[in-house]
Amino acid sequence: MHNKFSTQTLLPVFGLALLFTFGCSKEDLTPSENPGVSATQEATQGQGTVTLRAKHYIIIASGDKLPTTIAEQTQAANGKVTSLLTEVGIAAATSDDPNFAAKASKISGVRSVVRDFTYQGVDPREDRSVEAVADNTNPASSGDDDPFFRYQWGATAIQAPEAWNTGAKGEGVVVADLDSGFDLTHPDLRDNILAASKSFVPGETTQFTGTGSTQGTHTAGTIAAVDNNIGVIGIAPKAKLLLVKVLGDAGSGSFSWMMNGILYAVEQNADVINMSLGAAFPRNGKFLDDNNTPNDPSDDFIVNDAKATQELIVAINKVTSYATRKGVTIIASAGNDANDGNHDQSLVHIPADATGVISISATAPFGWAKAPLTANLDELASYSNYGTSAIDFAAPGGDFDYFYAFGAEPIVFKGLNRAVYVFDMVLSTDRTGGYSWMAGTSMAAPHATGVAALIIGKNGGQMDPTRVEAALRASSDDLGKPGRDEQYGHGRVNAFRAVSPAN
Repeated sequence: MHNKFSTQTLLPVFGLALLFTFGCSKEDLTPSENPGVSATQEATQGQGTVTLRAKHYIIIASGDKLPTTIAEQTQAANGKVTSLLTEVGIAAATSDDPNFAAKASKISGVRSVVRDFTYQGVDPREDRSVEAVADNTNPASSGDDDPFFRYQWGATAIQAPEAWNTGAKGEGVVVADLDSGFDLTHPDLRDNILAASKSFVPGETTQFTGTGSTQGTHTAGTIAAVDNNIGVIGIAPKAKLLLVKVLGDAGSGSFSWMMNGILYAVEQNADVINMSLGAAFPRNGKFLDDNNTPNDPSDDFIVNDAKATQELIVAINKVTSYATRKGVTIIASAGNDANDGNHDQSLVHIPADATGVISISATAPFGWAKAPLTANLDELASYSNYGTSAIDFAAPGGDFDYFYAFGAEPIVFKGLNRAVYVFDMVLSTDRTGGYSWMAGTSMAAPHATGVAALIIGKNGGQMDPTRVEAALRASSDDLGKPGRDEQYGHGRVNAFRAVSPAN
C-alpha cells in the first residue's frame, strides 16, 4: 500500500498501494543533475473495495487434496477449471451457470465453492518521544556512493549501513516480490532479477507497460536495489529478486492470482515472500457484486455472503500454511486505513491476517529534512493500521502528514528543492529507470523483508520461518509500550542487530 511521487527526474505524487489495496504517495526522480518537480496528488487511502467476480469461482477441498478428476467433475457441473493449486487442494474455475456453486459443492471431497474476488490492490497515505540522537545520518559504507542514498532515511532508521559493514548483504537469498508492474530493465534492479520472474495477470507481461502502477518496481528496489553507484540501494543489495506479478498495471488483482503467485514462489525455492498488498474482507459478508458487468461500477450491487468471507479465509490459510511449512517466510503490509484492530474488528485483512504471515505497520519522520540529525524516524505513520494482534513488527513506510500540517513548504535539502513532506516518504526505484518517493505500509513491508533476507543470508540460507521471526523479535527495537504493542508489534526491525552475533 502506498502513496506516491514521480517523474523522470524526481517528483511527488500520492497514489495507492496494492493487493488488494494499500498505498502511498509518490515523487519520482532519475539520476539527473536537475531533478524535476511535480505537485500532483491523488488522495488515496484505505483498503480498496472487495468485489465478487461474476462467473469466477474458488473450489476448496475438504482436506489437502481435491479429487484427481476435479477437472472432469467441474465440467460436468457446467464449469471449467482455469488453474489447479494441487499442493493445497484449491482450484479456480469459471462458469456461466448461475447454479454452478451449488452443483460443484456436491462433488465428493469438495468443502465449498465460493466466488473469486477482485480488489484494488494499490494505494498509499501517538507520538512517541524518543531520545534525540545526533547521528541520524548513514555511516560511511558501501552505500554512500549511490547518489540518492542520502535520501534513504529508512536505511538509517533500521541501521542497514551498519549491517552491511559486517558483510551481511543478503547474498544467496531469493526474495519473491508479489506486486504490480515491474521494470525489468531498471539499472538498479536488473542484475538481481531472476529469469524465472512471472506474471499471473491474464494478458499482461511481467514487464510494466503503459501508465498504470509500478509499485512493484518501488518495492523491489527497497528490498534489493543493487549497490552499483547509480541511484538507491536496497536493504539486501545482494539478494536475488523473483518478481511475481499478481496485480495488473491498473493496480487491481484477484484472489486466485495471489494464491497462484504464492505457490509459484514456493516452487521456485524463494526464501522470503514480500506482499505489499492487501484486501479487507467484511466479516459481515457484505460484498459488492460486479453483476456480470466488469468495469461498470454503476451496475454493481451489494450481496450478503458471510460464508464467502469464512471460506476465502480458509483458502488463503491453506496457501500460506503450505508456504511456511515449505520454509518460506511471508511478510505483508498491514494496510493503510488507520484501522484500530483492538477496537474495530469488522474487517479481515488478507493476506496480513493469514496464518504464518508477518504483518508490518509503517513508521515515518515528521519534517525530517528540517532536522535530519535529530528527527524521530519512528513515529507511527498517520495512515497505518494498528492493533496488538494485527501487527507483528514495524518498519519505515514514510508519511506525508507534514503536508496536512504545513502545506507544501519548500526546502533545499541535500541539493534537491522539494516540499518538506516529500522527504518524509520512502525513495526507491520506479518506471523507465527512474526513482520516486512513496509512503504506505507497502513501503514498510519491503524494509522488513530486506532485513529477513539479511538474517537468512547470514545463516546460510534455507532458514525455517519460525527461526527468522524469532531473530526479528530478538533484534527489533522495542518502541512504544514494553513488549508487544498495538503500534509497533514486537518492535521496529533493526538490520544491524539482526545480523549481530547474538542473533
